[in-house]
Amino acid sequence: MAEATTQTEQLNKAIMEKEGKYLTFALGPEEYGLEILKVREIIGYMDITAVPQTPVHVKGVINLRGQVIPVIDLRAKFGMKTAEVTEQTCIIVVETTQEGREFQTGIVVDHVSEVLDIDGENIEKSPQFGASVDTSFILGMGKIGESVKILLDIDKVLSSTDLSSFAGVNDNQPTSSPEPETQQDESQTEQAKEPEQSAESEQAQQEEPQDANAGDTPQ
Repeated sequence: MAEATTQTEQLNKAIMEKEGKYLTFALGPEEYGLEILKVREIIGYMDITAVPQTPVHVKGVINLRGQVIPVIDLRAKFGMKTAEVTEQTCIIVVETTQEGREFQTGIVVDHVSEVLDIDGENIEKSPQFGASVDTSFILGMGKIGESVKILLDIDKVLSSTDLSSFAGVNDNQPTSSPEPETQQDESQTEQAKEPEQSAESEQAQQEEPQDANAGDTPQ
């Protein structure tokens, strides 16, 4: 009995920790929510540069004020049918943490709804559909009046495999190694020494006869 009470208390605590402000948006008839602290900005839909050899849900990259940001089609990520771009289609720029690194990523949604302050008592844990259905990316189900908002754990929605190919797009560190330059310098030094050694040999050869003549005693 005491163990069951402890588990219930831990569950209630976990749910209460999820309360807070959520940005809600729509994908088709369903509405979802993101923790507002994960949202960096909302921009209108813009031209996206496709990147070869990426999954179908990775639409490509955009140049946002000089920073290259990958863009994910959330419909495709969730296995939904693609929709035509409208005036309400927008990109939510979120910040996620993957393998100890922070990424800014754009997610395409049908339209943004509103920011809601959801109490912990109105958030229930995600339903279980068996081992064949993964719901680990769902923080919980937010009850707003008669409707339900699916609250997403965006770090788990955008897995590290989605972003690994873009891990270096914002790195400003040089990728070339200084080792070849060092080898080139050593080679040039050796080449520079060769003429010097040749000149010393020629000078020695020219001095040998002079030394020999200097040693001759006239008869």
